[in-house]
Amino acid sequence: MLKFFYAPGTCALASHIALAESGAEYETVRLDFKTEDQRKPDYLAINPKGRVPSLMTEQGPLTETPAILVYIAQRFPAARLAPLDDAFKFARVQEFNSYMSSTVHVAHAHKGRGYRWSDDAAAHESMKKKVGENMLACFRLVEPMLGKGPWVMGGAYSICDAYLFTISGWLEGDGVDLGLLAHVRAHRERMAARPAVQRALAEQTAA
Repeated sequence: MLKFFYAPGTCALASHIALAESGAEYETVRLDFKTEDQRKPDYLAINPKGRVPSLMTEQGPLTETPAILVYIAQRFPAARLAPLDDAFKFARVQEFNSYMSSTVHVAHAHKGRGYRWSDDAAAHESMKKKVGENMLACFRLVEPMLGKGPWVMGGAYSICDAYLFTISGWLEGDGVDLGLLAHVRAHRERMAARPAVQRALAEQTAA
């Protein structure tokens, strides 16, 4: 059985939703960042990066949200979480998820993890002030994509939607007015109504 390692409030929610959508059998392991579970030897043996998510498979561990999302989509094709039979459309899925990971998530991380880029406390404060502006700029690029259909890829739900729902959940905390992003806000409402999303959120709350 798959074993999924996560911490609430993190990007791990995207993979958790995908697992719930896939129909896979899985168990979850909640890490408490307050007690630095992610830095303990047992977890570092699974993910030496000391971050979440991690997915333990029968073949070994996987880390990084885009990789885990693609693995779930490919391992459980009946769930139709990605256009696996169309090379171009599948590349578009990976393009979107790469943007979420390498650009949008990083823009958000400047709010609380400025120490990754600077040891200067003043620089940390300067980074925090830019987070709302930068996140809004990122999502202004996403907004028109959602105008073409109810989901990121248009008419078909995919792993991209789980990722977008997760990261868009940080916007208000970053100081972004969702009133400026009508399609993103509507997407969040559609996602919140999905049983798999409700299951993943409930599992993270109950653990």
